[in-house]
Amino acid sequence: MAGPAKRTIVDPMKGYFKLRKRAIEILDTQLSDKLYYHGVDHTLDVLKVVEEYITREDLDEREACLLKIGTLFHDIGFTVSNEDHEKHSAVIARKHMEELEFAEEDIKVVEGLIAATRIPQSPKSYLDKIICDADLDYLGRDDFWPISNSLFDELKAFGKIEDKLQWNKIQITFLQNHTYHTEFAKTHRQPRKEERIEELRNIVKQGIND
Repeated sequence: MAGPAKRTIVDPMKGYFKLRKRAIEILDTQLSDKLYYHGVDHTLDVLKVVEEYITREDLDEREACLLKIGTLFHDIGFTVSNEDHEKHSAVIARKHMEELEFAEEDIKVVEGLIAATRIPQSPKSYLDKIICDADLDYLGRDDFWPISNSLFDELKAFGKIEDKLQWNKIQITFLQNHTYHTEFAKTHRQPRKEERIEELRNIVKQGIND
């Protein structure tokens, strides 16, 4: 009598392209139109930064694929709820990875990557550190202000913030408490982030509220 069929384990590279298509389709069609920051553009921006890390760090194919999968799914839980979205993201990622027959150890890596992005960030592995720094890469970039404004618009739309003055005070505290984890971000993002803190302090000092 034949035993149970052996479960096929997908090659991460082949599975990645299928998951990328699924994730982008979900983000494109199921997110609230009030998510001015946490939309598909944010996910694709983080993915671009992650891919730059992969090239610089010369990660192996499996690590690179899992890191990109974690990135694609890290905010997908916003399709379910704005609260504890990382938990929902992990559930959705597991569902789709199981459907494509990923190995359990690979699914757990992705779940860990998603969990690491929860604020305050708690990276445990080096891959965790990369996704955390990629997720908040904009804090030390030239496009900080337009991205920051999109997050303000989102929070205001959901009634979590009242005005720009309140928002800028929150930003100062957040940026001061935030820590980059990779050497690249410490060298190339931290200095500009410190400049943003000084700019925000001056804006708050002047009482500017627009």
